[in-house]
Amino acid sequence: MASHVVEFKNVSKTYNFGRHDAFTAVRDVNFAVEDIPDEGEFIAILGPSGCGKSTILRMIAGLQPQHPCTTGEVLVDGKPVTGPGRDRGMVFQDYTSFDNRTVLDNVAFGLECQGIDRETRYAQAREWIERVGLNVDADSGKYPHELSGGMRQRVAIARSLILRPRIILMDEPFGALDPHTRMQMQDLLVELWREVQATVFFVTHSIEESVYLGDRVFILSRSPGTLLHQIAVEPPNRPALQMQREPAFQETVFQIRDILEELESPQSSATH
Repeated sequence: MASHVVEFKNVSKTYNFGRHDAFTAVRDVNFAVEDIPDEGEFIAILGPSGCGKSTILRMIAGLQPQHPCTTGEVLVDGKPVTGPGRDRGMVFQDYTSFDNRTVLDNVAFGLECQGIDRETRYAQAREWIERVGLNVDADSGKYPHELSGGMRQRVAIARSLILRPRIILMDEPFGALDPHTRMQMQDLLVELWREVQATVFFVTHSIEESVYLGDRVFILSRSPGTLLHQIAVEPPNRPALQMQREPAFQETVFQIRDILEELESPQSSATH
């Protein structure tokens, strides 16, 4: 029987626990993602604003103040998360490149922290710069302020994937991009994900993006978030532009949109 890469057991997170201003972000979240040999599952996470999607990602990452959970267990490879680790890489919506470092040094940063020698880490960084669709000769020496938003996210993805993490955590990484660039980045991500064979947790507000990228779509309730639905969807085995035009794809999008609209309705708020 396959082990679990990530497992949540009755996980709740309350900020300022025990104080008058305590706030519960997620409550009794339960799920398991199996370790499938030579591949990784892509989990897309949807839900109303403020329902704790990012809290779940950051608990997996072991980042404070979301980590540790207030009650329950967050397990990676069957062991409780104790903090950040090199087996988990994270890409944020906000561009997180180091402003005083070139593209080459940004991508090589994680290898530098591991003590990898300059020649080796630069060689690997150049390879990943090319893999994410940037021009090694033209772009390696640029600084983040000289790049477009899409280019900066390519740098962020390269900086994470160069370490070949087993788990990739992505918090709305394409949310600020224009529709055309966003679709290009979706296709790129699928290609790279298959190569590194990682498990991906991907938070988004876009139903189309979740249905295209995901193997499963997790839908959270209104705050405090709990996991209401796990919907298996067709894997992204065709380009986004093609797949999103197909009737079966649109049917799944409408199904999920109906669920989210019901969650956002005043009646749902009154009864939650």
